[in-house]
Amino acid sequence: MSALVKGRVWKFGDNVDTDVLAPGLYMKGSLAELARHCLEALEPRFAKEVKPGDIVVGGRNFGMGSSREQAVMALRELGVGAVLAPSFAGIFYRNALNLGLLALVCPQAGAIPADAELVVDAPAAQARDAKTAAVYACEAIPPHLLQMIDDGGLLPHLEKKLSTSHKKEARA
Repeated sequence: MSALVKGRVWKFGDNVDTDVLAPGLYMKGSLAELARHCLEALEPRFAKEVKPGDIVVGGRNFGMGSSREQAVMALRELGVGAVLAPSFAGIFYRNALNLGLLALVCPQAGAIPADAELVVDAPAAQARDAKTAAVYACEAIPPHLLQMIDDGGLLPHLEKKLSTSHKKEARA
């Protein structure tokens, strides 16, 4: 597992809806087009200014609403390195892990300042403010799921495992 994700914090509140993450108006276009409108209703600068590795910090029930996978796909397309929130909508959380986006339950997410430079250490289940050294505890994700995220999500992870098992069988 890539041990660390480092980036600028983009902070959002409670109940961020999948319709804001992946606006329905752009669902028929390309993923790149959809991503250009990710979170624009809450922060018009987000999709234009987010950089690879940046971290989204949300409030309670992040990713509520529909089960659209495109909400996670848009964040990944923009290069978001991790999402931290005190709680996630269940389907969003599952989609994040299955699509290879690190999503950490962080009860202290509300204390993380906007625009902070954060270092997320998923195996250690914590995030640290690079400037103030404040540490925010997160709930641990089991190592096998961290490996799945590192492999790019469920399908790439399974492909890797099957490829490895086929190579072992061929040598036997």
